[in-house]
Amino acid sequence: MNKHVDLLHGPVLKSLTRLAIPIMATFLIQMAYNLTDMIWIGRVGSDAVAAVGAAGMYMWLSSGISALAKTGGQVLAGHALGAGKYDEAEKYSANAFGLTLIFGILFGAVCLVFHRALIAFFNLNGSQVIADAEIYLMITGGLVLFSFLNQTFTGIFTAMGNSRAAFLATTTGLVVNIVLDPVLIFGIGPFPRLMVMGAAIATIFAQAIVTVMFFYYASKDTVVFKGIHIFSVPDRSHTAAIIRIGIPTSVQSIVFTGISMIIARIIAGYGDGAVAVQKVGSQIESISWMTADGFAAAVNSFIAQNHGAGNKERIRKGYFAAMLVVLLWGLVCTFLLMVCPVPIFRVFITEAEILPLGVDYLFILGVSQLFMSVEITTAGAFSGFGRTVPPSVIGILFTAMRIPLALFLAQTPLGLNGIWWSITISSICKGVFLLAWFLVYLRKEMCYTD
Repeated sequence: MNKHVDLLHGPVLKSLTRLAIPIMATFLIQMAYNLTDMIWIGRVGSDAVAAVGAAGMYMWLSSGISALAKTGGQVLAGHALGAGKYDEAEKYSANAFGLTLIFGILFGAVCLVFHRALIAFFNLNGSQVIADAEIYLMITGGLVLFSFLNQTFTGIFTAMGNSRAAFLATTTGLVVNIVLDPVLIFGIGPFPRLMVMGAAIATIFAQAIVTVMFFYYASKDTVVFKGIHIFSVPDRSHTAAIIRIGIPTSVQSIVFTGISMIIARIIAGYGDGAVAVQKVGSQIESISWMTADGFAAAVNSFIAQNHGAGNKERIRKGYFAAMLVVLLWGLVCTFLLMVCPVPIFRVFITEAEILPLGVDYLFILGVSQLFMSVEITTAGAFSGFGRTVPPSVIGILFTAMRIPLALFLAQTPLGLNGIWWSITISSICKGVFLLAWFLVYLRKEMCYTD
């Protein structure tokens, strides 16, 4: 099978699906990194889960920062490739990597120097929970550059129509992580029992393996990577274009994470067990949104290349074909979370006093899965056009609504469940309003003639 999917010709759904399936599998594998950690850490106890959950917020924040280079590079490289401007695609990719290196090194330094203050923000209760969270943040945050590089590599390969490279690299990393997690967490054979520290080391080692594989695949490419020097100094014009496209998505993700951190601080008032529930619950929920995110990445590249080539009708068909698939997936996830919350949550935490909290979380968040999938896929479609502002406006506006809504609902008889409902209500609003905005924009785009 050809590694590069032709996004400009042939049946729309077939082209989109061929690109999307490896991306979705890649995103699910990336999610499996965290799920694997949660399964094994959950066997240590809910306190360990709370520690990883608090530190993991900053890794989530780092994804927003890395999204600037990844999104801008992917969209602009896709436009250039669609227009047949391969030299421009190469330049955009090179500058995306330059920004990735800068942001990755700076973020890692902040995590190493300020780890105590960063963890103190959450007002965790147990001293061991705090110590474990600091260790996890120093290791995963200090070496976050591997994650940054992997995300940019994934974006550029996807823009090229080659989602297979990311799938193979990420799958290898997952296998390494699955093997190392129990060995380093519990101390199997000659290895010491490292618990939370072991989970962090396993994750970073796996990410480093993925980075090495990406460099290997890049060395074999003759389309975009052949003239790229990863450590070259970014040039002003291409860097400015990448920042212009990428910054709305980056700001949205950073604000989203910041708001989630404030929500986590509110949740901490209900005890470390509630923090653990949020961490595990959000990882389970990620099965839904990371799959949608994978399909959104395919839609992004599909629309970007066809926008560069001026294929308007193909763009319209591609978006609606993608939405059909995503809607079906959202319904499946809603069914699973609302009908089977008990066996799903028990995979991660079996403590009797924690289980009811986790079941409530999954049931309430299950209501919003369909709408969340619509929002994520539509945001990818907007980005394919180079229009990253609309999803950012909708995302920031309704995500910010969670804070006052959570504070209000938590004072009602709903209590902790009121916080979960604030998340679900805002997700429903984001899906509905972003879809309406895109349909209006798409109609104007289809009617526009030069």
